[in-house]
Amino acid sequence: MVEWTGKPAYQQVAEDLRRRIAADEFTRDGKLPSLAEIRAEYDVTVTVARDAIRQLKTDGLAVSHQGKGAFLTAQSPDLAREAGPEAAIAELRQQVAQLRGEVAELRERMAGLERG
Repeated sequence: MVEWTGKPAYQQVAEDLRRRIAADEFTRDGKLPSLAEIRAEYDVTVTVARDAIRQLKTDGLAVSHQGKGAFLTAQSPDLAREAGPEAAIAELRQQVAQLRGEVAELRERMAGLERG
């Protein structure tokens, strides 16, 4: 499954799991595949599988229970749908617009200080 794309393998696995979460593949019991299942399905190391789950946890899509595995949060499907590349691009555009406004404000302040 994991291909040479320039992206780390764990990100590729996390993205595919995120896609599957958005498609409601895991909503019946809310349990994500085990590390062994991820290793077998994606043909990756246990480190890659663990890092993919860690990424989902960082993104707020999963929680872990020691000895039981990783599970979806109540908001997981909605967050997964929002977390696509389009959402990331929109967020970056918003941040760039905000920074441009702040830079313009700083330029005006500098010009005022230089005059006075």
